[in-house]
Amino acid sequence: MKPKPGVEKTAGAELGLVERAMRDVRALIRGEELMPGDVLPSEAALAERLGVSRPVTREALRGLATLRVLDIGNGRKARVAMPDASSLSVILDHTTYSGRLSIQQILDVRRTLELRTVSLAAMRRSDADAAELLTIVQAMFDALEADQGAIMELDIRFHEIIARASGNLLYSILIDSFRVITRQTWAIGWRSRGNLENRTENIRCHERIATAIMTQDSIRAEAAMSEHFDSAVTVLLRAGVT
Repeated sequence: MKPKPGVEKTAGAELGLVERAMRDVRALIRGEELMPGDVLPSEAALAERLGVSRPVTREALRGLATLRVLDIGNGRKARVAMPDASSLSVILDHTTYSGRLSIQQILDVRRTLELRTVSLAAMRRSDADAAELLTIVQAMFDALEADQGAIMELDIRFHEIIARASGNLLYSILIDSFRVITRQTWAIGWRSRGNLENRTENIRCHERIATAIMTQDSIRAEAAMSEHFDSAVTVLLRAGVT
């Protein structure tokens, strides 16, 4: 049943007000030079300042919380959020699900990003970063015949540490956003490796990446990461993931 014209117009006008309020809250954050963790004015004060109703203000705050611009909840005032990959993950997941982006296309983009991040990580990593990468590799070996889920989470963490060690927050956010896709495809690749020898070699490739980063050899680190992605593409294609 079609909505009545007046109702449709009212809903559209309210949506426009919410979008405007979201824009104005972001402008307020920049104008006041608020940083992650800083508190915004109360909902009532914001509504008066923005010249909109409290329900419109509430929806604007919820929208910005969904985008991870704000943290809201538990009856507290809204706070500026620390940037993270959650909203980008949702976009990637939806774009893949809707058929507009294939897993192999995602791997192609991710490969480009990770060849750069691993090179930067080799140059900029801290001692703690290098030690954590090697610790993760050992934990992957330890879980090899026992816990597939643990290896997957260690694998995800491994790549996120490399991105963080690059020293560029945007790389870190972009690599973190692939987490949702990795959790959907990782087990397929693991099964496609088929036997203990192939799975062990996969972890040894991670070890080569970690060792190159530890020794700050960016050329070897890039070569090892390229090898890693060649393998990932091959095993997923073998499993029919295009």
